[in-house]
Amino acid sequence: MVLAIACGVPYKRMEKNYERRDHINTPDYSDLHYWAAHPFKKDPADSVPKPLKSHYQQDSAVDVFFIHPTTYTDDQLPYGYSAPINNIELNTKTDYTTILFQASIFNEVGRVFAPRYRQANLQAYFPKNATDSTAAINAFELAYADIKTAFEYYLNHHHKNKPIVIAAHSQGTTHGKRLLKEFFDNKPLQNKLVAAYLIGLPVAENEYTQIKACKNADQIGCIVSWRTYREGYTPPLILQEKYKAIVTNPLTWNEAMLVSDRSLNKGGVLLNFNKIAPTVAAAKIEGNVLWTPKPKFLGNIFYTTKNYHVADLNLYYINIRENVANRAKIFFKK
Repeated sequence: MVLAIACGVPYKRMEKNYERRDHINTPDYSDLHYWAAHPFKKDPADSVPKPLKSHYQQDSAVDVFFIHPTTYTDDQLPYGYSAPINNIELNTKTDYTTILFQASIFNEVGRVFAPRYRQANLQAYFPKNATDSTAAINAFELAYADIKTAFEYYLNHHHKNKPIVIAAHSQGTTHGKRLLKEFFDNKPLQNKLVAAYLIGLPVAENEYTQIKACKNADQIGCIVSWRTYREGYTPPLILQEKYKAIVTNPLTWNEAMLVSDRSLNKGGVLLNFNKIAPTVAAAKIEGNVLWTPKPKFLGNIFYTTKNYHVADLNLYYINIRENVANRAKIFFKK
């Protein structure tokens, strides 16, 4: 049994069936075990920060398909380039980091589906030689194959013609971009897309035939994307990018290259899930990235990094939560 605390509520996940699954390499999405979040079970994606609970009213009119980022980060590659699907430690890490702190953003607008998948190790993004490159490509292909299978299972068994939000971060966005192209772009399912929140990795403006960047807070069927860095810093690799990436300002929801003061930030959720950090970050589009002055929160003196990748979503938690609800409301009006 794994016992963890989220949102002040003890979660008990019975893992007695791991013994019969630990030899299984391929996820079976008819089994709820292979979903990190699913509306038919209690999971950390159901959590609501304590200050928001009094106004929390869950809706089930929309489905959210959330693809989590890399949690298999051990650079020693103990399982090779692909994570095992039934590793208790890794799945617990996934559940109580990204599922709790990121997928929960979307739990008010609708039902959250987040598949477990045989994710690629973080080092797959940084191959050192041709052999590593081949292994990395194979790892990403395997990971996407799981995501695709999970999404097809969702469509066949749970969709029931509902509007869909695609949400993803980091490696999740690697696979989310591909999923959007294969299932939505210029396909009938595009008519069911509320919006795609593809955060943490670049999405080129001309990536898709039909689906375009969101230009304002009310647009539907479009893409929201950004990568967050400290004001004044853009990594050299990004400066070398030859394409224009979609960059959305999560405080104004447009592409205007103006500074949005931190006073527009309704609150982030950082290390303490039950505490809202108001006015934590500003936002300004700068080239292919989003800039903010150093985030403002208790203890930020120790926060010295200029790369805010891990907090792409959490710095703007409340604004994202309200925005996706607004887009869903407009979807139904139209």
